[in-house]
Amino acid sequence: MTTVTTTSQAFLCNNCFFFTSKPSLTRHQLPKPRRSPASWKANMWPTTTPLPLISNHTRTRVCHAARRNKPTVSAASSAEEGDNNTRLVLQIILWVAEAVYVLWLFLLPYAPGDPVWAISSDTINSLLGLSLNFFFILPLMNSGMYNYCWLYRFGSVNLLSLVVGIRIIDAPILHPVSEGLFNFVIGWTFMFAPLLFTDQKRDRYKGSVDVLWGLQMFLTNTFLIPYMAIRLNEADADYTPSKPSQLGSVMTNGASFVGLIGGAMCLISALWALFGRVDANFGSIGDRWEFLISYLASERLAYAFIWDICLYTIFQPWLIGDNLGNVQRSKAGLVNYLKFVPVVGLVAYLLFLDLDDEF
Repeated sequence: MTTVTTTSQAFLCNNCFFFTSKPSLTRHQLPKPRRSPASWKANMWPTTTPLPLISNHTRTRVCHAARRNKPTVSAASSAEEGDNNTRLVLQIILWVAEAVYVLWLFLLPYAPGDPVWAISSDTINSLLGLSLNFFFILPLMNSGMYNYCWLYRFGSVNLLSLVVGIRIIDAPILHPVSEGLFNFVIGWTFMFAPLLFTDQKRDRYKGSVDVLWGLQMFLTNTFLIPYMAIRLNEADADYTPSKPSQLGSVMTNGASFVGLIGGAMCLISALWALFGRVDANFGSIGDRWEFLISYLASERLAYAFIWDICLYTIFQPWLIGDNLGNVQRSKAGLVNYLKFVPVVGLVAYLLFLDLDDEF
């Protein structure tokens, strides 16, 4: 009689369980096959492959636990590390640019014009004259030009008034191209004030933004480049937003007026360079273009203004892009598109600044 042995039920664990193999038979318990006469003569077993001998006590261990993998860096940490590397590279580039800006434009004698330590009296007089003609206030007051205002009455046009020149102090007579270039850069710098006061990273700069912008109005990127590098520092863990200064509040609340004044001044500067002082025999547009080329090649101040225009063209979309959240939501797409257009993008940012937000 054949004896069949069975095993107990599977023994379970948290990640694996044990179970025994199917009921097996020992060799001695296998039924003897019936041999045919031919097989008696051959005195051999059938040619079938014998079953493997499996002990009825053999158990198989199966574990469904996941294979342990080596710890990998998460995507978030990788992205953060990449951002830190990019930030460090940008800071290095900015500090190198600051060193080049100061050395090349102020100290070294290789750029066009005179360095600071060898500045000529003609350059000083030109700088003083340009400062007196700031925003064309004195030239327009002294011009005695006609201001035509139109009023529609019953379908007719009447001339209202004539504004005569007011001469508190005489404006220096300078080439309109140099005046236009100077006031174009100053008008653009003027519009940077609300942008800096609404910059979300301005508190990483530990100095006074009021003083920074005041110095920027006179020395432009000499102080703006370091600010762009410092604002990339990591925020303090115990960061608390600082209260805006009185100047910051005025510039922020009047951002639209600042944008209109600065944008208008940049436009007037370009037109003044082309058509200003037509009665002073400064030549045609071609003559003024030739003067601009020679002016840039001989005056350190004019040469520095070109550097400022190039740097402003980079810093304007950079700062606006980092502060698009300050813009009215319905106008954010338009400002994001215009931010790359010099002057125009900054005017759009200031016009559509959301004053309901706290800065």
